[in-house]
Amino acid sequence: MALPLMKEASHYTYAEYEEWDESLRCEIIDGKSVMGATPSYKHQRISLELVLQLGNFLKGKPCKVIPAPFTVRLFPKRDKSDDTVVEPDILVVCDQSKIHHESCQGAPELVVEILSPSTARFDRVVKLRKYLKAGVREYWIVDPDHKIVEVCLLEDDRYTYSTYDEADILPVTVLPGCELTLSEVFAE
Repeated sequence: MALPLMKEASHYTYAEYEEWDESLRCEIIDGKSVMGATPSYKHQRISLELVLQLGNFLKGKPCKVIPAPFTVRLFPKRDKSDDTVVEPDILVVCDQSKIHHESCQGAPELVVEILSPSTARFDRVVKLRKYLKAGVREYWIVDPDHKIVEVCLLEDDRYTYSTYDEADILPVTVLPGCELTLSEVFAE
C-alpha cells in the first residue's frame, strides 16, 4: 500500500506505518509523518565503514549491529498505537528480546545518525530528544562535511557531549573495548 495523502491533522501510528510501501523512507514522530531523502554516496560510504568496524568487533558477541533501513519503535505498545517510529542510519542492540522480525521494540544501546543537509536540524534536535526520552544510552551524530562525530552519552537522564574528529580513535562506551578508527570512517 502506498503512503496515504498527508493531511495536516492526521495522526499516524505504527499500525498504519506497517501498511505503507516499504520503499518509502518515512518515519513517524509524535504521529506526524516525516519523509526522508535518498542518502548520498558519502553518507552511504561512511555508514558502511561504521557498520564494518562495529560488526568486526561484535563477531561472536551477543550485541548486533543493524544498518538502515530497519524500523525502531522507541515506545512500543501492544496494540501498535505507538506514534513514534524511526529508522536510524545504524543501531546496536544488545538485548535480543527487543529484536523482532520487522522492528526493534524499545531503545537500542547505540544509535547513529549521519547528517545530510535535509536532516541535520531534525537529527540534532527532534531525534535527539526522542532518543533521550527513550533511554538510548549512546547517540552519535556524524557530520560528514566537518568530519566529526558528536557523541551523546546518557548520564542521569540527560546527555553529556563529546566531539571526535577524523584524527581520533572513537571509544564506544556501550561496547567496552570497542574503538573505531575515524580516519578510515572519513577517508575519501
